[in-house]
Amino acid sequence: MQTKNVLAAEELNPLVPATIEIILSLVVFAILFYLVKKYVVPKFEATYAERTQAIEGGLAAAETKQAEADAKLAELEKQLADARHEAARIREEAREQGAAIVAEMREQAQAESSRIVEHGKTQIEAERQQAITSLRAEVGSLATGLAGRIVGESLDDEARQSRVVERFLAELESDQSAAGGAR
Repeated sequence: MQTKNVLAAEELNPLVPATIEIILSLVVFAILFYLVKKYVVPKFEATYAERTQAIEGGLAAAETKQAEADAKLAELEKQLADARHEAARIREEAREQGAAIVAEMREQAQAESSRIVEHGKTQIEAERQQAITSLRAEVGSLATGLAGRIVGESLDDEARQSRVVERFLAELESDQSAAGGAR
């Protein structure tokens, strides 16, 4: 019986499968391999290709958007630089116009000042002439009155009065000019 047990033990070894099981397993594996290769793998490949294409398209779109963004940034920077140059030019023009306005206002003020001074001089000269005329008349009447008292004659005659006054004033002026020249 021992031989039977040994044979039975060899036959029933759990570590070694039966030949029929090995063949059946290989057939089922081959069928499953064929089905997976025929139906599942192409779907995985198609999904993988779509995914790859979508990613590559997304990367291309991202690169395009990045290039557009860079171009717009460069354009905006150029516009900003142009705006800064324009602002500087406008400020410079404003400074120049301000300087021109100040110069024009100074010129006008100087002209107005000169006009006022000339007008003042003219007015002073007219008042001086008027004062001289008034003083001559008053000095003349005082001188003729005084001369009439000293001489004892009446100097009511106007021609005589005028000659006396003119002679007196001429002597005064010559005395003043002689005194001014001696200094």
